Amino acid sequence: MKVDVIKLDGKKAGSVDLGEEIFGLEPRADILHRVVRWQRNNAQAGTHKVKTRSEVSYSTKKIYRQKGTGGARHGARSAPIFRGGGVYKGPTPRSHGHELTKKFRKLGLRHALSAKAAEGRLVVIDSASMDNAKTSALAKQIKELGWKRALIIDGADVDANFALAARNIDGLDVLPSMGANVYDILKRDTLVLTKAGVEALEARLK
Repeated sequence: MKVDVIKLDGKKAGSVDLGEEIFGLEPRADILHRVVRWQRNNAQAGTHKVKTRSEVSYSTKKIYRQKGTGGARHGARSAPIFRGGGVYKGPTPRSHGHELTKKFRKLGLRHALSAKAAEGRLVVIDSASMDNAKTSALAKQIKELGWKRALIIDGADVDANFALAARNIDGLDVLPSMGANVYDILKRDTLVLTKAGVEALEARLK
């Protein structure tokens, strides 16, 4: 599929052919859902923790005599039934991550790229580079292009000046091609690829 290439100032800069096997698939929600769930689960900290009966700070002295009180038999104030006692079978630190094959992760990335292309929210630019790291200049260009929530994916490396200029612009993310992932692509309204980014992604996903 042929897509027009533009410069950051909005002028045309030719066109580029995008591989149908990467950008022309019929997007499948089930594949995208599985990959996003894998990403978010791996990112979850899993540091939740409560104190068990052996960890709460209470005396282990028997709180009252065994017989003759008319109440239930208790040995310590740390029992889960009492206020401030230990929690029974509460959460403990653990990993929420699960495995997903490399082949399936690549497939998910292909479907995410295809979804943006199908929605008409895929833009290809000539390059993402600047002579000076001027946030105001880049913000003006982004506004004129109409990108409100955009992800820019460059080649193997991101231009240092461009990364500095983009760092403080709300709603704009910049990633190298190896950082491209399904979650970040789907959560932004516009996906912007540089020509170097297109080549790197096609090489990565073949």
